Amino acid sequence: MTTAHQSPGETRPGGRTARTRQAVLAAVFQELDEGGFAGLTMEKVAQRSGIHVATLYRRWRCIEGLVCELLTELSSDVPLPDTGSLPEDLRALARSVAAFFGEVRMRALIEAVVSAAARDPQAAAVLRSFFGERLTLAGQMVRRAVDRGELPADTDPEEVMSALGAPFYYRILIARRPVDRRLAESAATAVWAAARAGAYGTKDGCDVADDTPPGGGDAADGTAPGAGVPSNDTSPGGS
Repeated sequence: MTTAHQSPGETRPGGRTARTRQAVLAAVFQELDEGGFAGLTMEKVAQRSGIHVATLYRRWRCIEGLVCELLTELSSDVPLPDTGSLPEDLRALARSVAAFFGEVRMRALIEAVVSAAARDPQAAAVLRSFFGERLTLAGQMVRRAVDRGELPADTDPEEVMSALGAPFYYRILIARRPVDRRLAESAATAVWAAARAGAYGTKDGCDVADDTPPGGGDAADGTAPGAGVPSNDTSPGGS
């Protein structure tokens, strides 16, 4: 998955500059492995990478900038699918995310950054920026689906993508369990069903089905729940 992030070290030049960048990001990853975010400093990265600390400050300004670029670099391995079908796109993306977080180092990285964000305003800003950019980018899948008529016109793309990612972060950060393909399949299926039903619409839904009893039932005007959304019932698990 690519990104629109434009931090000082974000460009991907060739030659010596590219080697410098790769050496620095590798050093950041290794330092995070060994000491976590709390122990990460520009000086340690400089020593491990062999790059002068002044160069690090000039290009990345702060340790949070380095971590943000590392996250960006690693997440570029998660492709943004475009199969022509939102349920298939959701399933493909969820599987890629599951594979990404299937690696212990990747889980440890996000754990370290989230932990730091809870204590450090700068780390929190970096994390918000990182996820905000990814939600916007991945939201392209939802916008294409709306254009194809798969979803209601007022569907919020970022809300859909947030819902797809939420089970993974709950599993990693709260339940403290590994992610797997079953989680990917269930997340994609649930989000597709909810999106089709209008759960992520931007219109005020406070007056929608307030009098519907908890087990379901038809709406007061006789219209079945979910009416008005596309009738194609294709799910990530098949047609």
